[in-house]
Amino acid sequence: MIEIDHVTKIYPHAKNKALDGVSLSIPSGEFFGLLGPNGAGKTTLISVISTLLLPTEGEVRIDGETLTRRRGDLKRKLALITQHNSLRGDMTLDQIMELQGRLYAMEKGEIRSRSEELLSFCGLLEHRKKTVRKLSGGMKRKLMLCRALLTKPEILILDEPTIGLDPASRRQMWDLLRTLNRQGMTILLTTHYIDEAQYLCQRIALIDKGKVARLETPQALICELGEVAIDEYREERTESAFFHSKEEALEYASHLQNKFMLRSTTLEDVFLNVVGRGLEAR
Repeated sequence: MIEIDHVTKIYPHAKNKALDGVSLSIPSGEFFGLLGPNGAGKTTLISVISTLLLPTEGEVRIDGETLTRRRGDLKRKLALITQHNSLRGDMTLDQIMELQGRLYAMEKGEIRSRSEELLSFCGLLEHRKKTVRKLSGGMKRKLMLCRALLTKPEILILDEPTIGLDPASRRQMWDLLRTLNRQGMTILLTTHYIDEAQYLCQRIALIDKGKVARLETPQALICELGEVAIDEYREERTESAFFHSKEEALEYASHLQNKFMLRSTTLEDVFLNVVGRGLEAR
């Protein structure tokens, strides 16, 4: 279990708190999502959880024990995959995996067997002798996943794991992550793709201005807003209204003068309503 207890982070010379008393509890085996606009505090939070940053106040606990940079036993339970490619282009897949294993003092035989298992799991085994620069974007992402899983972590932290991938590669990554979660791995995901969070995550924390704005399951958040949406197309903008039944929505639509569309409400609608602003361009 991950426990985030009143974590505050203040950067030097910053006017506002990057994190402002954030408290969350993520049970073992949960697929948990963090959503929020740029600057909301998502990356800062996962950096604190992974000990890349130290909190100004508060603490993070793993299985009831306080996580610090000196607790190698606890840090070994975590694996972080950043949104940026951190693979050396002149190394082969086998070399990447071997280097990672050596950094964690794994036995050579264990590195080989575990690497083969993971490369096979991610569909990369036939490419093991290729250098990283010859891989597609999706294959590089999967290799980063293989590398992170080599030491058998219990908790996987993902920062924008599918950014820049084509739809087919995104779906492949989703399938891999869901399989890992079904096998018992705790996964913490930050993403700007709201459909990704809706599809994968069991619970969502909406983060804005360093605070948790809402914490619920995707479906509960959608039901609270209203499961049926009507988009009315006006001259300058589109206005959306939400209803708890199709009958209510159709009654509302019968009085509209403009073109409209009836559809199901999504988690993105919830995000826009709770946070009050769209996803900013990266």
